[in-house]
Amino acid sequence: MRDFTESVSERFIRYTQFDTMSDPSLAGRRRPTTDGQVVMQKALVAELEEMGLCVTYGPESVVHGILKGNIEGVPPVAFMAHVDTADDVMGNGVRAQVHDYMGGDIVLKGTVIRECDNPDLARHIGGRIITSDGTTLLGSDDKAGVAEIMEAVRFLVENPDVEHGPVEVFFTPDEETGSGMDMFPYHEMISDVCYTLDGGPQGEIETECFNAATVDIAVHGVSTHLGSARGRLVNALKVVSMIADTLPHAESPEATDGRYGYYHVGSIEGTNVEARMEVFIRDFDGGSFDHRIDAIQALAKAIADIYGAGIDIDVHISYRNMAMANARHPEALANVMEAGRAIGIELHQELIRGGTDGARMAEKAGIPCPNIFTGGHNFHSLEEWIPVDVMSLSVNLVLAIIDRQARSARA
Repeated sequence: MRDFTESVSERFIRYTQFDTMSDPSLAGRRRPTTDGQVVMQKALVAELEEMGLCVTYGPESVVHGILKGNIEGVPPVAFMAHVDTADDVMGNGVRAQVHDYMGGDIVLKGTVIRECDNPDLARHIGGRIITSDGTTLLGSDDKAGVAEIMEAVRFLVENPDVEHGPVEVFFTPDEETGSGMDMFPYHEMISDVCYTLDGGPQGEIETECFNAATVDIAVHGVSTHLGSARGRLVNALKVVSMIADTLPHAESPEATDGRYGYYHVGSIEGTNVEARMEVFIRDFDGGSFDHRIDAIQALAKAIADIYGAGIDIDVHISYRNMAMANARHPEALANVMEAGRAIGIELHQELIRGGTDGARMAEKAGIPCPNIFTGGHNFHSLEEWIPVDVMSLSVNLVLAIIDRQARSARA
């Protein structure tokens, strides 16, 4: 097992300094949605070119690098991560902090990472943990994945005696908005398997995710003077509020876990004349997913009819469960598990109660895309933290997958 703790943590902290928070309001209208993503991607292009990779970066805003193999007959393998960070809390102006963790709560400027709420902290007593200063998220989702892939590539470049086939890397924008794969350059891809590094705690390998949709509902009310509104006024805000309140409370993200799906009201805005709401739908089962989409459309239309309001509904499928593509190619997961055993990392399968760019790739191209842990905890929050030793383990696992690809081809 090689020690990458110093190099990968330094690289990760450097990447957190790029302001790459994406903007969901611009998804589908601007690519990428924020300029900071372009700044980071161009920096990655320069780093990959300096290491000697063949690199392309076009209007799709996807960094694509290929490291040539140094032995013949080995099929290429791809790794992917995204450069943007979420906007759930402030994601720009990150000031990373390194802690020599000796147990207990981690007190930050803007919040406290409580030991009682983070039992995994106990595994890292005596090690180093990286956080923000508590006023922003940290960005390990997914700059940790970017750093770990880049460290693996750097190692191969600097150690040409290590045999490997072609290694392909992709760094995408706007994963957090769901639009990062809209213009993905599939025609340039040379690999038949792609591992995303967008996972969480040590040892987690994910091959199944939600089916995901966003339902945008626009309600058109009727305006009139409030003094003479009886029988005439139709309040659009009241209609969207009723739709939100009628959704089953037991089928919300705060009330579900495991394989249970949900409805989630992401936003409500407007006036009594025009109001809009955004509802996220998530479900692992394809049939239940389709039922949820039909159900919310029927519910919204029925409530609008009761009030006499006009309504427009737009459904956007963000991604599909990648389980089928991964099941059709079990060798992709087998390679990861064998690679983990070879270097002594205990791995276990988990569900993603979310999605990755790999889900879009699996749906569009049928390519298996297991998701690998990066080490991060408490994504999208001020309490985000990542242990340095787990980042090093992730780099080692990437290298072990590449090594297994080479060994399998020679067998």
